[in-house]
Amino acid sequence: MTGQAAGDGASEDTVSLLGLRAFGHHGVFEAERRDGQEFVVDAILSVNAGAAAAADDLSMTADYGVLAGRLAAIVSGEPVSLIETLAERLAAACLEDPAVTRARITVHKPGAPMAVPVRDVTVTISRSRG
Repeated sequence: MTGQAAGDGASEDTVSLLGLRAFGHHGVFEAERRDGQEFVVDAILSVNAGAAAAADDLSMTADYGVLAGRLAAIVSGEPVSLIETLAERLAAACLEDPAVTRARITVHKPGAPMAVPVRDVTVTISRSRG
């Protein structure tokens, strides 16, 4: 076998949650806070899935069902003014999972109030543990 052995900590694998939709009340304008809108989140998470795959054991990797619930709860939870702040909170929640070593989070705000028509507004951040 060439390369790194499964589960040795050297490989980087990805678990992606794309298009997670949740309703939140984030924004700088009063109407955004009052009326809310749908936000869409993409979370691309770095994990080492080798040991989990070899053992066929969910407890050894990131449980994307649990993570999706956490992310949706954050989006629908306490309002913030900036989607940058929301992205930071989402990344921190992902990094609380011991299997996740890096989180790349994109927050989409397709209903952002703009003077010029746009299809979407996004903020993308990348955060790592340590």
